[in-house]
Amino acid sequence: MRYARLVFAFATFILIGVASGASGVLIPSQIADYRVDKVTLGMMFFTFSAGYVLSGVANGSLIRWLGARGQLSLGAAVFVGLSYAIGMRPPSFALLLIANLGLGFGTGILDAGLNAYLTTLPGHTPLLNLLHAFFGVGALIGPVLATGLLHDHRPWQDVYLLLAIAGVVSLVGFLALFPRRAAPVAEDDQSAPLGAALRRLAVWLAAAFLCLYVGIEVTVGNWSFSLLTQQKGAGELLAGYVVSGYWLGLTLGRFLLNAAATRAGIGVLGMMYGCLAGVGAATVLTWLGPGDVVVMIGFGLIGFFLGPVFPTTIAVLPRLVPVRLVPTAVGLLVGASVIGGAVFPWLAGALAQGLGLGSLLPYTLVLSALLLAVWTTIGRRMGSVPGPGAGEVLDDGSGLRRIGAAADGQAQ
Repeated sequence: MRYARLVFAFATFILIGVASGASGVLIPSQIADYRVDKVTLGMMFFTFSAGYVLSGVANGSLIRWLGARGQLSLGAAVFVGLSYAIGMRPPSFALLLIANLGLGFGTGILDAGLNAYLTTLPGHTPLLNLLHAFFGVGALIGPVLATGLLHDHRPWQDVYLLLAIAGVVSLVGFLALFPRRAAPVAEDDQSAPLGAALRRLAVWLAAAFLCLYVGIEVTVGNWSFSLLTQQKGAGELLAGYVVSGYWLGLTLGRFLLNAAATRAGIGVLGMMYGCLAGVGAATVLTWLGPGDVVVMIGFGLIGFFLGPVFPTTIAVLPRLVPVRLVPTAVGLLVGASVIGGAVFPWLAGALAQGLGLGSLLPYTLVLSALLLAVWTTIGRRMGSVPGPGAGEVLDDGSGLRRIGAAADGQAQ
């Protein structure tokens, strides 16, 4: 049963990645159909992000009330219903924005819910890295799928129909396989999980960390093409390959680095310090290195070392907060990451407008230094609480259960 659930979890993250990767390809067609400019269409990203943030705030309560099955099924139902509605009959632009808010909410529920569920399983660090690696697989498939449909003169709405069909498979899997009941709550531990999570310094630190991380990931992914073509004189074809190499590196990092660290006997803290150092070194290489080949390698390495950072941060949450707060904390972290993915790329564009695109890599280096500083603070807190062996997180088929010396969840 556990393996079947993992298959559906990984498949759902491929679906989320496909939707994310395809969205950029659809922009020109949507601009043409709705006769709006880029700034106006950009409101879709803000409404989607707002839905994501709302889902993050609600995640812990939804799992508490509905259990894993109900929470994930709700997210899948919202995703399927709204994707099907957009695909069958193109709404007005105002309704598209509202639907995008709902899609962000449904996708965010799936994102946070699956992350929270995997934290309940033994060996959750490699599982979370695999989960997010499959998002990268979907993000690579999405542009190819959308481009192929548009090339065949299919309307852009057909992408949403395909997403809806695939989402039905996930919905059926959640209803059939995932645990029904919510985690039991001790009688002396009935405080509202959202308020309790927000009072934890560790949650704020982890949220700031992922906010910075996603800011770097999206900034490099969104602005590297412009940097290469307008600042470094690369052709569009080469620049496109470099950007693809960056996302491929991100995906490979999630598949490979945690497994390599485990074989080498390197713990989570050591692996994360190594990844963050690698991001900084690769950024310097890309910034100062001569020649197109060095730049291509540099961008690929930035992605490679960024890869494990997000899933590993989610994986260490059970060592930072009580187990009953993990679903709520995961939702808050996912919401914070979406905010970072909007704010920091915007700031990068503002700096590029005033200082030129050459500011992109120094800006990335500064964010990487801040990322390392925040992780150092988190690492100190992790070092003061028992590790996974003392407070193993297990799945009993019905919800969350914590055993061992860390079960009191006193770490903040």
